[in-house]
Amino acid sequence: MTNILTLAPRTRGVQSVRADASSVTAVLADLQKTFEDFKAERTKELDDINKKLGDVVQTEKVDRINAEISKLGKDLDAINAALAAGKIGGGGGEDPDKAEHAKAFNRFFRKGVDNGLHDLEVKAKLTTQSDPDGGYLVPEEMEAGIDRVLGTVSTIRSLARVINISTDTYKKLVNVGGATSGWVGEEEARPETSTPTLREIAINTKELYANPAATQTSLDDARIDIAAWLADEVSIEFAEQEGEAFVSGDGVKRPRGFLSYETVANGSWAWGKLGYVPSGKAADFADTSTTVSKADALIDLYYALKAGYRNGASWVMSDAVMATIRKFKDADGNFLWAPPTAVAEVATVLQKPVYNDDNMPGVAAGTFPIAFGNFQRGYLIADRQGVRVLRDPYTNKPNVHFYTTKRVGGGVVNFEAIKLLKIAAS
Repeated sequence: MTNILTLAPRTRGVQSVRADASSVTAVLADLQKTFEDFKAERTKELDDINKKLGDVVQTEKVDRINAEISKLGKDLDAINAALAAGKIGGGGGEDPDKAEHAKAFNRFFRKGVDNGLHDLEVKAKLTTQSDPDGGYLVPEEMEAGIDRVLGTVSTIRSLARVINISTDTYKKLVNVGGATSGWVGEEEARPETSTPTLREIAINTKELYANPAATQTSLDDARIDIAAWLADEVSIEFAEQEGEAFVSGDGVKRPRGFLSYETVANGSWAWGKLGYVPSGKAADFADTSTTVSKADALIDLYYALKAGYRNGASWVMSDAVMATIRKFKDADGNFLWAPPTAVAEVATVLQKPVYNDDNMPGVAAGTFPIAFGNFQRGYLIADRQGVRVLRDPYTNKPNVHFYTTKRVGGGVVNFEAIKLLKIAAS
C-alpha cells in the first residue's frame, strides 16, 4: 500500500499512455483493421475445421491476431481513460470559504502547518464532525478529482449508480410487486385488492484506505500539482480494492459484490437472488458441433434481461473471456463481438457495450464469468462524503506519508436488472 514519490508525480496506469486525439484515432484505426483480418482468418479456420482440415498453424495465427486485438483494445481504453483523468479540477474556488480552506490544506499538505483547518472546514460547511487527530478533509475540487480518476479505473464504478451520503447507511424501500387490480361494471362492488410488497435495501459504508508517500523535498517543490498527484496515487489504490469488492466482496468490512448474492436458474428467479443462464456444457461453452452453438448461451443471456433494462445494459467479463467471445458467431455467420466505431466508444457484443474487468472469474466449472445488466439500475455505490487525509512525517523519515481514508459501500438494489452466465459444473 505504500507508494513513495521522489522527484515528481509518477506516471502509472492511465497516466502512462500518450493521450491526444491523434493517438486515439490511430489506435482505433489499427483495432478496426486488425479485427477485419481476424474475421477473415477465423472464418478460414472454421471452414477448415468443418472440412476436417484443421491446421495448427492457422489456429495459432488466429490466436495471435486475437491477442493483438486485446492489446489494441487496452491501449484504446487507456488513452481514453487518460484523456478523462486529465480533466481534473475546476469549480471549487468560487466559494471564498472553500477557496480559503483549499489554500490552507495545500500549506498543511506541504509543510504540516494546519492554519486552523478544523475551523475552516466548519466555516466552509464541509463537515461538522472533523477531528484534527484523524486528519482533514481534502478540498471539494480535489475530492472530485479523486472520484473522476477513480471512475476511469474502476469498471463497476463507471457503470453503476453512485450517490453521496452523509451517514453510515443508505436505505431505500423497493416495490417488488403484489399490487392487483380488476375490471368492474358501473354498479358492481369494488372488493379490496392486494397491496404492494415492499422490501428494504440497506447499503452500509466501509472504510477504504491508501497510504502514499512523498519526500519532503518534492513537496517543497511548488511545481508539483498536489491535487493531481493525490488523485493519481489514491485513486489507483482505491480502484484496485473497490474493483474486487464490487464484483465479489462478501460485505464484511467491504462492499458486497454482485457475484456474492445467491443465484438461481433464471426460470426460477425470485427477488433477492440473481438469475443465471447456463452455458450449455460442463466447464466450458457449448460445442459448435452440437445443436447448441457457443453463441446461443450469450443470446439467451441477452434475452433473459427484460426489455426495459436492456436499454442501457452492458456486458462485463475478464479480458481472457472477452478473447474467447471474440471468436463466436451467430447462426448467420456474424461475429458477436465488434470493435468500437468511434473515439471514446467501446467494443460491443450483440450491439451492447462490453467492458473488461479482470476481477470477473475465468471459464471454469461452476463459475459466473459473464454478467449482463443495467448496472445503473441494478447496483448502487454509496460514497460517504469526505475523503480524509492524515499527514504522517514521522513513521518513515525522510518520507511523508498521507494516510487517506474514504468510506464506501456497494450492493445490488434491483435483482431484476443483472443476469449472469453460469458455466455448468463438471
